[in-house]
Amino acid sequence: MFVPNLEKSLGIEVYTTSSLGISGVIRQRIEDFVVEEVLVDGSKAVIPWAGSHVKRRVLGSSVIRNHYLLCVLVKRNWDTFAVLNAVAKQLGVSTKHVQIAGIKDAKAVTAQHITIEEVSCEEIQKVQVKDVKVYPIGYFRSKLSSYYLFGNHFHIIIRAITYSKSKIKERVTKTIEELKAKRGILNFFGHQRFGTTRPITHLVGKAIVEGNFKKATMLYLAKPSPYEHPQSHQVRKQLKETQDFRQALKEFPKQLRYERLMLRHLATKPDDFVSAFRKLPTKLERLFPQAFQSYLFNKFLSRRVMKGLPLNSVEVGDYAVSVERSGLPMLKMRRIASSEAVTEINNAVKAGRMRLAIPLVGFRQHPSKGFQGEIEKQILEEEGVDMENFKIKAVPEMSLRGGLRTATVPLNDFFLNETSKDSLNPSKQKTEVSFTLHRGSYATMLLRELMKPRNIIKAGF
Repeated sequence: MFVPNLEKSLGIEVYTTSSLGISGVIRQRIEDFVVEEVLVDGSKAVIPWAGSHVKRRVLGSSVIRNHYLLCVLVKRNWDTFAVLNAVAKQLGVSTKHVQIAGIKDAKAVTAQHITIEEVSCEEIQKVQVKDVKVYPIGYFRSKLSSYYLFGNHFHIIIRAITYSKSKIKERVTKTIEELKAKRGILNFFGHQRFGTTRPITHLVGKAIVEGNFKKATMLYLAKPSPYEHPQSHQVRKQLKETQDFRQALKEFPKQLRYERLMLRHLATKPDDFVSAFRKLPTKLERLFPQAFQSYLFNKFLSRRVMKGLPLNSVEVGDYAVSVERSGLPMLKMRRIASSEAVTEINNAVKAGRMRLAIPLVGFRQHPSKGFQGEIEKQILEEEGVDMENFKIKAVPEMSLRGGLRTATVPLNDFFLNETSKDSLNPSKQKTEVSFTLHRGSYATMLLRELMKPRNIIKAGF
C-alpha cells in the first residue's frame, strides 16, 4: 500500500490495515481538532463551550492544600510550552512551578490539567492570554506528571471528502473492524513529534547524539522547509548561506522565539553551539534526542511488520510488558520471552494481561534478542549509532536512559458521529469521529488509517 515519502522519512513505513481510506482533510479549522485530557482516576479536562462551566472540587489533604493548585488549561492554536511560558509570566512565577501531565497538539483546541505551585484561585482568574483560559479546580496532593495521565479523548472533523455517505460509512467501518481484529493500532510516534511542515527534530537529535552540536545548530536554525511561512524559509536559507548569527538575530521573526534564544547567544559567541542549546528550556532540549529515539522506534516497528513478525504474540527474544486492568501498560513490569517462557507469555498476551513491546533506545536499555534484536542491530548500524551514544556528555540533561513502548495501542470508545454536507467545501462531505487513546499515543496514527492520505501536508497532518 502507498505510504507518502514524508512518512517514510519519519520511520512510518507501513499501515496497520489494508482497507481503503476516505481521504479528506483535517484541521481545516482549528475547532475541527478537539482534545480533552483524561486522568487515571477518570477526571476529564472538559472544554467549557458556550453556556457550560467547569466544576470546582477540592482534592488532596488540607495540610498541603495551598501548595499545588489544580487547574484546567484550555488553549486554542497554542504550542504547549509557549502557553505555559505565557501563563507563568502573567502569574509572575517560573515555568518550573507549572506542571503538566502531557503535551497537547498545537493546531487544535485542547483541554488539559495543570498544577501551579503557590498561587491562589483568585490569582489564576486574573490570567488574560489570547485564546487561553485557565479554570481553577481545587488543590492537589502533589505536582502533576505523566504518572497521573490515562490518555486523551479526541473529537475530530474530517472535511473535503469526495465519497458518498454510504461509502464513507462502509470504509470507516471496515477499517475499524480490521483494527479490532488486530487488537489495536501500530503505536508509531506521530508526525507532530518530528514537525510535519518542517520535520527536522529527529535530524537535530541525531546530530546531538553523534556529538556534532554545530551540525545540530545549523539544522535547527538554518534548514528551511518549503511548507513553512515564506519569511521563515527565507531567513533560514540566508543564515545557511552566510552563517552570520548576528544578522540572523535581526531578521528572524519574533514568533521563532526558541531560535532567537539560541541566536542571541551565538551572536556574541558564534562557536559555542553547546551553550546555545542550553539556552532552550530543558524540556525542549530533550525533545531533540527524544525525536531521534522516536524515529528509531518507528523504524524498528515498521521493519518488524515488513519482516512478517507478529504483533499480537511474541517470538523468542521479544519483550513483553504487563497490562493494568485499565488497559495501560506497566512498562517496568517486563519480561524477555525465553524459549521456556514464550508459551506462558503468549497465553498472557492472548488474555490481554501482557503486550508486545519494543525498545526505546538509550544508554541503559538492552536491545531485544532473537529476530527483533537483529532488526534493531541492523537499523542502528544503518544509522551509525549505538545505545551508548545516548549518554550525551556535553549536555547530560539531554541524555536518555531508554525504555520500552508497546508495539500496538488499543482503540477505545470509537464512534462515527455524523456524516453531512461540508459547508466549507461545497459538493463534498464531512464526517465526525470521536475516540480515546492511551497516553503517549497519537490520534494522527488512527486518522491515517481511516484516510490513507497521499499528501500528508495537504491532508492537514
